[in-house]
Amino acid sequence: MMKLSDLLKNLELKKPLSKDVDVNNVTIDSRKVGEGDLYICLCGVTSDGHNFAPQAEQSGASAIICEREVEGVTIPQVVVESSRSAMSIIASNFYGNPSNKMSVIGVTGTNGKTTVTHLIKEILDRAGHKTGLIGTANNIIGDKLYEAKMTTPDPLDLHKLYADMVDAGCDTVIMEVSSHSLYFDKLYGVGFTVGAFTNLTQDHLDFHKTMDAYFEAKCKLFDMSKNVVINGDDPYGRSIAHKIDCISYGCKGDYDIMAENTVFSAEGVKFDLKYKGQMHHISLAIPGEFSVYNALTAFGCCVAAGLEASKAAEGLCNAVGVKGRVEVVPTGKDFTILIDYAHTPDALENVLKTVRGFAKGRVVAVFGCGGDRDRTKRPIMGRIATECADVCIVTSDNPRTEDPDAIIQDIIEGMKGSEEKTVAITSREDAIAYAIAHAKPDDVIVLAGKGHETYQIFKDKTIHFDEREVVRKYLPL
Repeated sequence: MMKLSDLLKNLELKKPLSKDVDVNNVTIDSRKVGEGDLYICLCGVTSDGHNFAPQAEQSGASAIICEREVEGVTIPQVVVESSRSAMSIIASNFYGNPSNKMSVIGVTGTNGKTTVTHLIKEILDRAGHKTGLIGTANNIIGDKLYEAKMTTPDPLDLHKLYADMVDAGCDTVIMEVSSHSLYFDKLYGVGFTVGAFTNLTQDHLDFHKTMDAYFEAKCKLFDMSKNVVINGDDPYGRSIAHKIDCISYGCKGDYDIMAENTVFSAEGVKFDLKYKGQMHHISLAIPGEFSVYNALTAFGCCVAAGLEASKAAEGLCNAVGVKGRVEVVPTGKDFTILIDYAHTPDALENVLKTVRGFAKGRVVAVFGCGGDRDRTKRPIMGRIATECADVCIVTSDNPRTEDPDAIIQDIIEGMKGSEEKTVAITSREDAIAYAIAHAKPDDVIVLAGKGHETYQIFKDKTIHFDEREVVRKYLPL
């Protein structure tokens, strides 16, 4: 139990607190309000939490946080400019401001966040730190894995995670930072030791509408960060680097951290990393040019957080891949199957070009696009697949509330003129089975879009769907 006044520390109020009360818990869901709880009225996309304040009072709420006073509510009403930013401050206070007790490293950008955060964790763990990780694939406290419900949790869940990490002895938390979380102020008040930018390519335009708005949301991280690490080869990153003091990295310019003498192979990448006049030879067991950029980002974050460059380089050389990121599925056959999370145009192009660099046979792309998401990227991904793969099997991803066949047709709009190399199979399981049945020696089959996910979301249900299990089911004896 806490005093309401303690929860409101560091929060600017529109009017003085009328009465101090005890608070048992904090919630944004009026249906979950219990006796003595603080209810926060959020203005959502489809509903307004202020409308449920009377219900919260009837359920026993001791006070409400609101952006405007609600008629008929007699419990203390704390009026603030933004309930969302207030929620972040309150959540931090409720759990004892746990993020202030750790170094917080945040990674934002369209592609690479999951791999980069895992690389940073591996490097720091090897150097003797105890770390936590918050990301798309999972949350990790020390060496214990927990299921992640979203890339960046809501503030109440986020600060609970921070508190659990502090209790477990973690000194550093590494987290993926989504554009949505920045737009909705989920991280308001969190002080980042390091904020990193990987790249910006088309994604989430169903929400942000324009690339400029998408970029603007990403940039909010750097106002919250003590140290900033930027990909100078990315045009959006370059525009940031020109405006703020940062550590820059890349392969194609004069940066603080640079990769030189790069050698690519099916087994991974090797390159010389140049930093402050010193060369560190890096051998990373993850193939592709994007792996070089991911490695540079991770190295930059670690040195910005205070780790010795030699230890950061050593950690990179001992790092392993992340599930669902250019993941090789053992087949025991004369062809190769890779699973990758590529679900944006840039990510699909990257993984297919990477495979093209080492494939001795055909490159076979099995992919789809998610429903209820940016429709404009569908034909773009179709065009990219025909340009980068020898065979394109268009199928379902997570259709959600949309018709899977309609999504496929949107993709095929970008594949005109390449009908001879294109097959459309609505069922993702059938599409994988088809790819395996028609595989030739030395082919590389890329299952793109699902990555670490072990489910498929439809309009009326979510089913278990692990592509590794599907591959084993259809492999010829």
